[in-house]
Amino acid sequence: MTVLTAVRNEVESGDAADRRWSVDVVAALIDLPFNDLLYRAHTVHRAHHAANDVQLSTLLSIKTGGCPEDCAYCPQAARYHTEVSNEAMLAVDAVVEAAKAAKDAGATRFCMGAAWRGPKERDLAPVLEMVREVKALGLETCCTLGMLKDGQAEQLRDAGLDYYNHNLDTSPEHYGNIVGTREYADRLETLERVRHAGVKVCCGGIVGMGESREARAGLIAQLASLDPQPESVPINELVQVEGTPLAGTEKLAWTEFVRTIAVARILMPASMVRLSSLTPSTSGRSS
Repeated sequence: MTVLTAVRNEVESGDAADRRWSVDVVAALIDLPFNDLLYRAHTVHRAHHAANDVQLSTLLSIKTGGCPEDCAYCPQAARYHTEVSNEAMLAVDAVVEAAKAAKDAGATRFCMGAAWRGPKERDLAPVLEMVREVKALGLETCCTLGMLKDGQAEQLRDAGLDYYNHNLDTSPEHYGNIVGTREYADRLETLERVRHAGVKVCCGGIVGMGESREARAGLIAQLASLDPQPESVPINELVQVEGTPLAGTEKLAWTEFVRTIAVARILMPASMVRLSSLTPSTSGRSS
């Protein structure tokens, strides 16, 4: 039985979301002839989603710069010399106005991100108010605030948070080349806290960080093996910023980006796969 046939049988039987995927199987999928891979991905997509619908989401940085982490891709890390400065948290009114503008532009989900290792309790209070106010506009709410402590996910849930974003970034094997200030297990622990609180998970990663195809397969294998799978899976293409360690990295071929997205769609059939990039304020489309 070929890899394509085996995966097709599992997806069509509804088993794709209920098993752990090996890196070897994911790599074999990525290696499929380009048009065969796209055909399989679109077939899975049509079986679980409206064929031509996309969701537009808007991400706003509510606290920019000054982050103590060393993520090699991030211009908001305080240790890197970029044009991003350390700014105070935005006022609640400013965030609400941005959310209204996003809704007027067609977004149905609004994500608020802060450049923290994780929120302190004094930081969380205004964020909870932002979540309540944005939710009142009729938008889905999402936050990405770094690592969460016990009880914080529940506070966000009670304020009306629909999704919490916390990416794995890359495969476990490549992770140490990208981040040194937190462990892979720390990310998984925050995801577990979010799940335990009953908040939906938005979790993906970044490609184009000098990783191998096998590392991209490792990222997708990790994401697809989460139980349950993330409801939202952002696949980010690195935006290189001068002053960060990854500036000057060889740009990933567009076909590799497409292959990664296609395999994410096949192995996480019910998830919303989001196309995103790393900028202080950005939009993401998902389908």
